[in-house]
Amino acid sequence: METTTPLSVHQREDQGKLLLRVILALMLLFHGVSKLIGGVGFISGMLEKAGLPGAFGYLVYVGEVIAPLMILFGVYTRLAALVVAINMVVALLLVHTGEFFSLNQTGGWALELQGMYLGGALAVALLGAGRYSVGGAAGRWN
Repeated sequence: METTTPLSVHQREDQGKLLLRVILALMLLFHGVSKLIGGVGFISGMLEKAGLPGAFGYLVYVGEVIAPLMILFGVYTRLAALVVAINMVVALLLVHTGEFFSLNQTGGWALELQGMYLGGALAVALLGAGRYSVGGAAGRWN
């Protein structure tokens, strides 16, 4: 039977945190870069339709570019993850409300991607960045 030292357990935990952070951040950055290239007119229009100022659409850059970069590098990671979670809740309410109780063509939840982003962000917010981050083992900025 294999015995593990506390250090090896912590190393695996930190490796898991790093993997979760990198995957979440990179996947979200694809959406952010798309909005950097194509603009936020679509989002601003939906916000205005919902009775909110269209200028709020520019906040998507915070939730899909700035916050994912912070998560990726491990700088104020918990705060950045909460920003992503809020961004996802807004996206769910603004764009995907009609799909909330729907299944996709293969039988999965129609919002599984958005659900994974929200769940991943909440997990990162709870776990923090770990040792493999700008904040380091002490987690000063995590």
